[in-house]
Amino acid sequence: MTPAGNRKATAHVWTGGTGFETRLVPFPELGPGEALAAVRCSTVCGSDVHTVTGRRSGPCPSILGHESVGEIVELHPDGATDLQGDPLAVGDRVAWGVTCACGDCDRCRAGRSAKCRSLLKTGHEPIDGPWPLSGGYASHVHLRRGLAVARVPAGVGDGPAATAACAGATIMACFDAAGAESGALGGARVLITGLGMLGVSAVAAARWYGAAGVQVVDPDPDRVAVARRFGATAERDGGREAAPDTERADGPVDVAVELSGTTAGITTCLDALDVGGTVVLAGSVAPSAPVPVDPERIVRGLHRVVGVHNYEPVHLDRALRMLADTRGRLPWESLVDGPRLMSEVAAVASGAAPAAAGRLRVALRPGD
Repeated sequence: MTPAGNRKATAHVWTGGTGFETRLVPFPELGPGEALAAVRCSTVCGSDVHTVTGRRSGPCPSILGHESVGEIVELHPDGATDLQGDPLAVGDRVAWGVTCACGDCDRCRAGRSAKCRSLLKTGHEPIDGPWPLSGGYASHVHLRRGLAVARVPAGVGDGPAATAACAGATIMACFDAAGAESGALGGARVLITGLGMLGVSAVAAARWYGAAGVQVVDPDPDRVAVARRFGATAERDGGREAAPDTERADGPVDVAVELSGTTAGITTCLDALDVGGTVVLAGSVAPSAPVPVDPERIVRGLHRVVGVHNYEPVHLDRALRMLADTRGRLPWESLVDGPRLMSEVAAVASGAAPAAAGRLRVALRPGD
């Protein structure tokens, strides 16, 4: 075991509501296969905003933050590996996954580690639990065994790379569920509803996988404009008048990815499917009104409805690979505001200090 000594991390601990306080948290004693990372950047995901503003519950007190990039500063004497199985080294710039799985339960063995029976989640663990230093709103994070760790490709900025750890990887899981790795998106007509960070990443990923066109729906015209910069080809009727220069579409699609979590978004996706089409639901992570479904239409249309929550380690790798492949062609850095000082986390997560116009994430850095 690596002795932690008296060393401590500086953490911005969520204490409930919009409250945060700065605490010193002891470094962990590293077990086999584990590492310690110094945080370079953490982006504020919408789910943390929902936690702080009361839309969802979470363990409290805890260190939130699950979209991060850091630098390896310490390894167990026996070493640790990345998700490819390659040895990690001090100084490596890495991103890590949301879920930490046992690898041995029936779900893990079946390839569903995202739903491991003893799952722990980055930035979702109580500070008095088995993984206190799990969240990114701190100077350091304990990279436990069972957590997917990926090297960040050279040239990919810290801000975009951090978003890959949640938004980007989740989108890769969505398209995996729709058959993208088997070529199902090549030449496909795709619909994306909800254009936050996940939605814009989905637009880019659909084009990266070879989609012929990407329709989008969002009530915010500014977000539609951002999506167009990332490859959206048309705006589907979402109940508002589009800008005069925006192409409109209402034809059927082969794949629809629902990210708004709204009844209207789900209905739009279901109604848009062509024969043999697939709807992937990923935005419905909180209770909402039931959605009416016409089972005959699903049966006769040979439709598939698939749910996605969390993701597998391979999806983090693909998300980072997409960022590297599209670097210089897509303006990923333009989506991330900052970095601001991590001491501003309360203001950012509560909505008091939102991202600048056209930005979908705020990046925070330690050092204050």
